[in-house]
Amino acid sequence: MDSTRTNKLLELLQTIGLQELNSSKLLSLVDEALIHVSAGRSKNFERLEFLGDAVLRLAATEFIDQQYPNLPVGRCSSLRAQLVSDRWLAQLGEQLQLESFLVLGPKALGDAAAQATLQADATEALIGAIYSGSGNNLEPIHHWLTPHWQQTTADVLARPHLFNGKTMLQEWSQAEGLGLPNYTTTEQSSRHGDPERFKSRVEVGSRLSANGFGRSRKEAEQNAATEAVQRLQDVGSEINSESPNNTPH
Repeated sequence: MDSTRTNKLLELLQTIGLQELNSSKLLSLVDEALIHVSAGRSKNFERLEFLGDAVLRLAATEFIDQQYPNLPVGRCSSLRAQLVSDRWLAQLGEQLQLESFLVLGPKALGDAAAQATLQADATEALIGAIYSGSGNNLEPIHHWLTPHWQQTTADVLARPHLFNGKTMLQEWSQAEGLGLPNYTTTEQSSRHGDPERFKSRVEVGSRLSANGFGRSRKEAEQNAATEAVQRLQDVGSEINSESPNNTPH
């Protein structure tokens, strides 16, 4: 690794507040975490992304357990889903401007639609690199991610329908005696990472329908449900918007 690359990675560690972890092993892993498979290098971020996925879930679980010890398990799971989501990872990667650190091959460089996916994958790999490079220690992960999780949790509390639309819509439809919402999801394009790759239409009997788009079927359905819940709230329908409201410890 040349000095220019080393200095850039040191700047990245400083940005996330972990400059004191500077070591040759850590820098090597951080470098690996930012090399996409399309670059054709002998090492890339795939294994660190795999590790980072598990580390992220464990660290998020610890955060919720420590901050919200009285939160019911079901709601803990719903909150964790937001704290480890691809959307959340992509947003964090964008804040860090990880695209400026990524080593990409020509194919990935030309795929603008996949940028959010690249950001999410690289962020997850970076988490794996920091965990491994610090001696399998979760403390640096908590130091880095806790402020971001606190902000996300505050957003979830303030606007739960934006994060948990499917659950809220299902609870409303069952309370109204309308059964379960029906989702019809189709693939609109074959481009990986296209934000409108999938289109989903949700219908609740004959009373409500809405559309949503997403990079995955799951995201499209969630966005359709969120739009449906927003329509209900716009017309003044009563819908349970309860969210985790325990005071953090």
